[in-house]
Amino acid sequence: MTIVVQPSVAEQSEAEALYRFQTETPENVRTALGITATRIGGGVVLSMRNDSMRFWSKALGFGVTAPVTARLVEEVCDFYRAAGTPQAVFQIAPAFLPEDWPEICAREGIVHSSSWAKLVGTTEESVARADALGTKPDGISVTPLEPEHALEWGTVMMRAFGAPVEHYAEMGAATVTAQGWYPYGAWLEGELVGTGTMLVRGDTAQLFSGAVLPHARGRGGQTALLAARARTARELGCRFLISETGAERPGTHNSSLHNMLRLGLQVAYERPNWTWQSEPDAS
Repeated sequence: MTIVVQPSVAEQSEAEALYRFQTETPENVRTALGITATRIGGGVVLSMRNDSMRFWSKALGFGVTAPVTARLVEEVCDFYRAAGTPQAVFQIAPAFLPEDWPEICAREGIVHSSSWAKLVGTTEESVARADALGTKPDGISVTPLEPEHALEWGTVMMRAFGAPVEHYAEMGAATVTAQGWYPYGAWLEGELVGTGTMLVRGDTAQLFSGAVLPHARGRGGQTALLAARARTARELGCRFLISETGAERPGTHNSSLHNMLRLGLQVAYERPNWTWQSEPDAS
């Protein structure tokens, strides 16, 4: 079965989730991490000046309401220069890249760095797959997250992704009680070991931050987190699930990708990551 979800829908779903994840965090965290953001040409431009991971500064969601042009890219790069951002990533669906994209990249010092897989699925198919599989993890239970566990949940999220905890955990925790977000926790013998949330917008649910701590992996926790969110999305009237993860290359294996495929999501397209640096020669 081929799932028809337009790239415009898939890209804006992710863009809005990332925009809210970063901009709705507490002011002291935004200050500490140097978070600023703007909207340009129908996309979102996110800067985290003090991000030691060099992961969270992203420009995405372009090509939907306005074409990607040299002037638009220049404006985004000017924003990053003004914000003091050392590095950022353009994430643009292949369908929206202009013919002169190589020339634009050469002009701004933008280089291809890696690729992500954009996945889409229907809630009905994912719930049916989850029911058929049983999704009963070994010793792990998955439940909606109670607000009193918000900071612990944010901490587990960052640890599971190998990210710093200070300030970043509070960024994750801020979504727990925010409107439109539906967070879940995975528990092993009373310990919170996994996280997953989703942002619901209309008939789409953007899956976000699904991860399990290393010592609790291999028990089916991530699949159970996916199944729980799919069931909630269906109950809320969502038709589609949308997510992203690293694209596999020969000799590599991405468990997150295979867990989503197992629950009926499909790779709609691979999207290159295009990296911009304030000092292109620095490494």
